[in-house]
Amino acid sequence: MTTTTTSQGIGLRSERGPVLGAIMLCTGLVALDATIIATAVPSIVSDLGGFSQFPWLFSIYLLTQAVTVPLYGKLADIFGRKPVMFFGIAVFLIGSVLCGLAWSMPALIAFRALQGIGAGAVQPMSITMVGDLYSVEERARVQGYVASVWGISAVIGPTLGGLFSEYVSWRWIFFINLPLGAVAAWVLARRFKEKVARNPHKIDYLGATLLTAGSSLLILGLLEGGVAWGWGSVPSLAIFAAGTLMIAAFVVVERRAAEPILPLWVFRHRTLTGGNLVGLSVGALMIGLTSYVPTFAEGVLGTGALVAGFALAALTIGWPLAAALSGRIYMRIGFRDTALVGSGVVVVGAVVCTLLGARTQVWMVAAACFVVGAGLGLSSSPTMVAIQSVVGWDRRGVVTATNMFCRSIGSAVGAAILGAISNATLADRFAHPPASVAGLLPNSVDATSLVLDGHGSAAQSATAAFVRKALYDATHHVFLALLVVAVLSVAAILLMPRRTEQLTFD
Repeated sequence: MTTTTTSQGIGLRSERGPVLGAIMLCTGLVALDATIIATAVPSIVSDLGGFSQFPWLFSIYLLTQAVTVPLYGKLADIFGRKPVMFFGIAVFLIGSVLCGLAWSMPALIAFRALQGIGAGAVQPMSITMVGDLYSVEERARVQGYVASVWGISAVIGPTLGGLFSEYVSWRWIFFINLPLGAVAAWVLARRFKEKVARNPHKIDYLGATLLTAGSSLLILGLLEGGVAWGWGSVPSLAIFAAGTLMIAAFVVVERRAAEPILPLWVFRHRTLTGGNLVGLSVGALMIGLTSYVPTFAEGVLGTGALVAGFALAALTIGWPLAAALSGRIYMRIGFRDTALVGSGVVVVGAVVCTLLGARTQVWMVAAACFVVGAGLGLSSSPTMVAIQSVVGWDRRGVVTATNMFCRSIGSAVGAAILGAISNATLADRFAHPPASVAGLLPNSVDATSLVLDGHGSAAQSATAAFVRKALYDATHHVFLALLVVAVLSVAAILLMPRRTEQLTFD
């Protein structure tokens, strides 16, 4: 049994305020790192080379972060939240220093993997610690504080990345993590108190190895399939086969393990199953919007990168505002019904996205993103609080980490499927161009650079107009796919019981 600070007050000025501030700083480490690097890619490639390899800066980070989350969740339930959080901060900061000192693109990719291993602990531990510190009534409002960090990072991250790259050095986008992480660790060491019952435990090393290796292969196959190799190629089939076999072996091992690293009961209860399926949909919706809204704004509407970034930032502004409001709602009508309202708002926002036209004003794109973000705040926060409330302290880390793991899987699967939809649409349009531009197009989807790289004479040509129309079709099809995901999230929430009760275990 663990006890933490239980004094009254929610805001940053309350007795628990310093701990909440430190948790927000920890979240900021991950959130800022996810947004700040994008605008620095041109400078990094110019300095280190390896243009063809730079997508791995994002893929490897997502991969290592996703596959380590379940392991950290189990360890947190055994040893407590603080040591796992400190380990994650330390690994993240070491990775940051090494990234800043990287001498080549392969080295930078390897150090980004190390950062992801640290981030895999920081993000779920932040949410789990909120669950430990605050009551059910308080959590939605507090999660609104934590979620607001993503909104702030979405605005200042690209700006800082551009400023560091242009006026100082791209290496400082990694060094800036050091003071933030040091302050967060210092405050948590002084103010976050917990007592962990030191009972004998047997760590499921075999299960952890199989889960990590199998998940890594499957996510790798999804991220790089159709990009680094064809979906039906030998490497792709071999990776998926090996990953599937390892996951199957993992299920067998977990059924027999005394203390499984990812117990199968998290998929047997309606509240947990529904919440995890919502996590999958949230991951897919987030990766879809963050990947294709800027492409739509820049390539179709012709805005600059900064304006496109602000349009997308509306998504992460609506989220924390709605998350803070959801606490008042679910205390009256329950977790499931509040999440249903939120999922309905998400569907409305997704419909608006499908109605965006080639001559739409950019403020309408931002409005659509805001509506989707508000819906996600109303649906994801109640489901997270619900899954945390049905288990005790000793299982809260596992259920929280499982939900975060499902969200990462949703992002990986979503990135693969949506990328395939976009690329297939572009390939079809470029294979059947009108006579006026036939022979003027490159032989691949790289033709989109005509409208994404600038607004000079080439961007105003007849060829560019055709490419812009093709890019509109591709993003429109992506938005239609996101509408399907939004509808499926409604079905996932309906799996949850209307009344949430603490689960009992043998």
